[in-house]
Amino acid sequence: MKNGKMPNPNTVHPIAGYNEEIYIKPTIKNKNIIVGDFTYIADSEFESHVTHHYDFNNDKLIIGKFCQIASGVEFIMNGANHQMNSVSTFPFYTLEGWNMDPPRPSDLPLKGDTIIGNDVWIGQNAVILPGTHIGDGAIIGANSVVGSSIAPYTIVIGNPAKVLKKRFDDELIDLMLKFKWWDKSIDEIDNLIPILTCSNLKKVKSELKKRLYS
Repeated sequence: MKNGKMPNPNTVHPIAGYNEEIYIKPTIKNKNIIVGDFTYIADSEFESHVTHHYDFNNDKLIIGKFCQIASGVEFIMNGANHQMNSVSTFPFYTLEGWNMDPPRPSDLPLKGDTIIGNDVWIGQNAVILPGTHIGDGAIIGANSVVGSSIAPYTIVIGNPAKVLKKRFDDELIDLMLKFKWWDKSIDEIDNLIPILTCSNLKKVKSELKKRLYS
């Protein structure tokens, strides 16, 4: 291991002497936020990036392993939604003095859990809307607003986010999804770095096939 140190997912500050990047998992206090090992954010804390996350909705933010989250990213949860099947969207029930009971859950546009896969890169100031599902290996461009499901290993940009392209051909995507490098041990991942960082995709395919099928 580099400098004789083993990567530790329970370290808050993975860069010695630098406090503006943290591994998220060991900092989480909210039981409805679940984050995998080695996922980091370019900030000194994470939970303020998750907004409108109220216990009464019981919605979860689930983020996989080895994700890279830039500064300014916001995960908007279901508590931001207002009733839309009535003539006014004003939330009287949340404000002091107004005589309104909370609407039934069926009257609110609740979208369910927000789920981010593994090895996802979310660019600076991107906004992830409630109920979004983002697949493994996807890249979300800076300032994008994502409100629909994103397939694995897809690059999306814009507001609303639209597919720019697939990162790889279908064969390599299928191999990566079967290989699931992020679920391997730290020692295995360390040994895989030459493959995971190789730009010769033909060679990567060959190496993955050997490991999957030999």
